[in-house]
Amino acid sequence: MNDIASFFIGSPAAFPWIVGLFGLAIGSFLNVVIHRLPVMLERRWQNQCQELLESDQSSVTSSDRYDLVAPRSRCPHCNHAITALENIPVLSYLWLRGKCSECRKPISWRYPLVEILTGFLSAFVAWRFGFSAAALAGLILTWCLIALTFIDYDRQLLPDDITLPLLWAGLIFNIFAVSATLLSAVIGAACGYVSLWLVYQVFKLVTGKEGMGYGDFKLFAALGAWLGWQSLPLIILLASLVGAVVGIAFILLFSHDRRTPIPFGPFLCVAGWVSLMWGDALTRVYLQLAHFTS
Repeated sequence: MNDIASFFIGSPAAFPWIVGLFGLAIGSFLNVVIHRLPVMLERRWQNQCQELLESDQSSVTSSDRYDLVAPRSRCPHCNHAITALENIPVLSYLWLRGKCSECRKPISWRYPLVEILTGFLSAFVAWRFGFSAAALAGLILTWCLIALTFIDYDRQLLPDDITLPLLWAGLIFNIFAVSATLLSAVIGAACGYVSLWLVYQVFKLVTGKEGMGYGDFKLFAALGAWLGWQSLPLIILLASLVGAVVGIAFILLFSHDRRTPIPFGPFLCVAGWVSLMWGDALTRVYLQLAHFTS
């Protein structure tokens, strides 16, 4: 370990490249998480309902193992088992020309997109923080935010299996003041949850509708735990602005039905990542523009 640390400290330019390549592999795993975790949760909920109803579990759900490891990934069209050579991040997609090797049906462009996005953002975090605990924390937060973004976009779901461990991980990292003091992180977690919960309650009281889900509260709390309470105003401001722009664009360009909700989680994730990378600088600019500082 000392030799590895000495290498990265002595060759700082190599660290982002190596992390970026590793990020491609993480992106391949995130594709599995994005696709399978919601299905795993649905099966878990079905089993719990069956237990409450005391029904025959085999009548509703399969007893076959289904998790992030098994079964092997397969083509959704022909059920062809994906081999190791067909599962190399990005390269396999290019080699196969975006088609299944067996049935030649198209492979979704989302898979290489997630891999490239994860690799690029991972390299950027490594470049921004260098070989440090802050880089490790930033990478973990980045990977979780990518998974949450795509899951919420697909399913309008922010799984507790990610948001709650992410919250606790932020508090644990900040015991050592990696990205915020522990006091700031604890206040951030509490304020993040309570603030959106209050917005939810007021919106529901006024309109009779639910404006967001409880997963948004937990995600905002997790961001507060990682980045401290000082980052929360910037995150919610950025998320609201981006959400408004995207929502208007969807309505004008894609004839999106205004009654169809757009998940707020992806905007929180983007705003949280931006705050991780440039939060202090953006806050200073905002305060200067607002004439709070000279």
